[in-house]
Amino acid sequence: MDARLEEIDAIFLDLDGTIYLGSDLIEGALEFLQRCEDRGVRRFFLSNNSSRSVSQYQEKLIKFNIPAEQQDILLSTHDLLSWLQANDVTETWLVGTDGMAQMLHDCGIATKSEKPQYVVLGYDTELTYDKIMTASIHMHAGIPLVASHPDMVCPSPDGGLPDVGAYLAMFKTTTGVDPVHITGKPNAGMILHKIEELGLDPARCAMVGDRLYTDIAMANRAGCVGVLVLSGEAQMNDVDSLETGAEQMPDIIVNSVDELFR
Repeated sequence: MDARLEEIDAIFLDLDGTIYLGSDLIEGALEFLQRCEDRGVRRFFLSNNSSRSVSQYQEKLIKFNIPAEQQDILLSTHDLLSWLQANDVTETWLVGTDGMAQMLHDCGIATKSEKPQYVVLGYDTELTYDKIMTASIHMHAGIPLVASHPDMVCPSPDGGLPDVGAYLAMFKTTTGVDPVHITGKPNAGMILHKIEELGLDPARCAMVGDRLYTDIAMANRAGCVGVLVLSGEAQMNDVDSLETGAEQMPDIIVNSVDELFR
């Protein structure tokens, strides 16, 4: 299979670094999405970025003139919520944005509990020292940590910005605590539950993203076609340094989504 993706029924698209970079659309992204529609290929938007709620992502996409329904948007926060609910967690101390907090509140999960069952870490672009301090105190007291995703950096036009992986390193330094679980990409469940819901064959689905260790690793774990775009974090030297058979190895490499479905 090549960049024409002729045998693909559904495509799962990372956002940061793939469809847009910061406040700018990737050149050719709208035309690519139109080609998806013209071919009848279902498209879904995925992001490990837990700083926004689904409605906030939908609003951002609409501002880019990208029509998107809420059910088209899959976030690491959804995967996190599933894990919390499966473990009967209702009391947490959240290091996360108001948008992430609202998604937890909507599911009946408190985010500023004085006696949390877990410290929950998301991509907090509203980070305060009080959140860090209180989370550290809880962890020193033996409260376990769970994180929404492992991304080290968030792509931006000015370079990579600290993401959850960087925050995890900070907490490891101050508390010695590692997370008991990390949700989001590259967990295959983040994409497989939608594929199974649609009754599709994973081999006829593609995951497009700019990160080898999340987007492409997840594609390979799920049995999907992994498409790496060089418009965000990963570059060719990162691919060249992979060992043979590594789960981060992409099936297809393109400069951007502008080269797909042509």
